[in-house]
Amino acid sequence: MKRLLLIIIFFYSCDQKTRYSLDIDIVSSDKIYTNNSEISLKSTLEGRTIDNEKVKYYYNDEEINKEFSLNDSKLGTNTIKAQINVDGLKIIGKKTIDVFSNIPPKLYNYEIINEFPHDVTSYTQGLEFYKGFLYESTGLNGYSTINKIDILNNKVLEKKYLEDKYFGEGLSVINDKLIQLTWKNKIGFIYDPNTLELKNSFNYDKNIEGWGLANDGEFLYLSDGSSKIRIINPNTFKEISFFEVVTNNRKIKNINELEIVDNVIYANTYQSNKDVVLQIDKNNGKVLGLINFDGLREKVKKHSELDVLNGIAYNKSRNTFFITGKKWNKIFEVKIIRE
Repeated sequence: MKRLLLIIIFFYSCDQKTRYSLDIDIVSSDKIYTNNSEISLKSTLEGRTIDNEKVKYYYNDEEINKEFSLNDSKLGTNTIKAQINVDGLKIIGKKTIDVFSNIPPKLYNYEIINEFPHDVTSYTQGLEFYKGFLYESTGLNGYSTINKIDILNNKVLEKKYLEDKYFGEGLSVINDKLIQLTWKNKIGFIYDPNTLELKNSFNYDKNIEGWGLANDGEFLYLSDGSSKIRIINPNTFKEISFFEVVTNNRKIKNINELEIVDNVIYANTYQSNKDVVLQIDKNNGKVLGLINFDGLREKVKKHSELDVLNGIAYNKSRNTFFITGKKWNKIFEVKIIRE
């Protein structure tokens, strides 16, 4: 410790602006960290190992021991901090660590039950059932809409256009309020779900984009194109917390359209090279399953503006999902089956 102090004093005296930082080494038998992993921590300064008894370690700002289990760690990116005090001089080091799911996703396929017509000009961004009606939000500046549809009878009951400056995104109905996001305008709209009359608007809590939206009856869940899903208070529209979406070996980015069924979030990823939907544990972001919708896009009309699968709505009374895509001319009613 005296040698360490002398080193610090020497460099500090040579350059009053010198900043010291501890380097943190993680020792584990696992190459990929999961909630099953055990880690040991040690620190070095200027290449010299520091006595661990003198170092305090923190995991996401909570003090931990140098030997630490990740069983209670949140998934995704976490921060480890090391701190040592030498004669009143505080030296800190930080390192991030990604923690992944401890199970691989289960694989699922689909069975088509019915096909319904869909407006081929609709750049679908959000889809959800409420009181038997299908609500759809569409995007693109100058073409964005909010729609109320009687899907079983092929009738558009209400259709409202957004101002040209708005690019419509995800939607969800909670507390008898129809909520619609916009992409980069950082504003959301609140409608009467019966008439689609605009009742109010709100600004996003943080500097984020609006992508997908869903609810579990208590909170709203918002995706912003990253690997994060944000939990939102539906009364204040303030962010409560967030989690990251992870598999057993990577984080999943571009999380887009959302739907929640029995505490599981169903989500697709934008610009994926495959039409897939993820099943995500809404309590921690763990990917539980992967639904392969390969071949579904082949069943719709081919045209130059045909785009990806995007639109997931669960019909509780029929126990089926309604799936469509951006500028698809069909909506498919499907059942999910295990491979």
